[in-house]
Parts: sequence; structure tokens; C-alpha cells
Amino acid sequence: MNIVVVSAGLSVPSSTRLLGDRLAAATAAHTGADVRVIEVRDLAVDIAHNLTSGFPGPALAKALDAVAGADGLIVVTPVFSASYSGLFKSFFDVLGARDKDALAGKPVLVAATGGTARHSMVLDHALRPLFSYLRAVVVPTGVYAASEDWGAEGLPERIERAAGELAALMTGRPARRDGAPGRAADDLTVVPFEEQLARLRG
Repeated sequence: MNIVVVSAGLSVPSSTRLLGDRLAAATAAHTGADVRVIEVRDLAVDIAHNLTSGFPGPALAKALDAVAGADGLIVVTPVFSASYSGLFKSFFDVLGARDKDALAGKPVLVAATGGTARHSMVLDHALRPLFSYLRAVVVPTGVYAASEDWGAEGLPERIERAAGELAALMTGRPARRDGAPGRAADDLTVVPFEEQLARLRG
């Protein structure tokens, strides 16, 4: 089982990459999955060439294959003009042009970073529609981290809840109320009704 993180951060170090790493670590703790991180900025030239020629270079081709083959996907973008970055969108444009079914049915956790909490709606107004269009299965909890969220209360809980929901989709186990994956139905001991009734009667 493997998780692929697509990070569209441009700076080094990057809060976008940091958020992706934390989400991946929390999900891997639930699933034991291997994690691979794709830094979209490293593929910028290849993405531009692909958009004009239709052919990906070797590095871009490997990244696209990794995303298509992932059991779970975590996507993180900085906010630009109240939406995802152009480079982030171009990466998924290239993926969709190469294989329109690449993300069909794939569990995806959406996340974003920005300078102010006012941009948190980017999750529901930009990222969620994009991945719904690509027919991915987007987890209920998206994670937005503004500058003031780092080190503050709330962000670790949101990360854990979203990671639990992604893990539940990856493993096929329903998430508990706290977001962590529950037990598979096959793992549950079924007690016949008559036996339950007898226990209640003492």
C-alpha cells in the first residue's frame, strides 16, 4: 500500500510541503503505507514541454505513473488569487490528458496553505470541484493551514481527522467518529440475537 503526496509549494522550506508531510505521516500511522512525495516545482519545465508537445519527459512520466498507481493521494497547494496554483492545476491537466481515468475512484485528501484564514474556502470552491470532476473520491475533511495555524490549537486535530478518513477509504474500514479507521466488518465477532438476549436476562 502506498500514499503519494503532490506538493505544489514553491519555496524551500515550504509550509505546503510541511503540511503534506504531516498529513502523510498521520495517514501512514493508520495504514502502514509507504509514502512518496512529488514536488511539482521540480517538474515545472517538463510540465510546460508536455503541454506544448503532448509528451512527458522521464521524470514527469514517473511522477504521473506514481500518482495513477497510488492507493491514496494527498494533494497540497499554496493559494494564489483565491485558488490553487497554476502549476498545480497544470500537473493534473497533464495527468488527465494522459489518462482520463487515472484518478477515478481514488481516495484523495485535499489541503492548502495560505497567509490568511480568509482563503480557507479554496478547499470547497476550487480543490474539491476539481477532484470531483476527475472522479476521485475526496475525503470529507479538507485541511487548510494559514500562517497563524502553525503551532496553534486545531490544526493537529484537523490533520488527524482527515488522515483517518483517508486511511479508512484506503483500507476499506469505516472511520470512527474521531476520523480514525475502525475495524473491518470481517474482524467483528457476531453474537447471535438469542445469545445476546440470554446474556441480558442474566
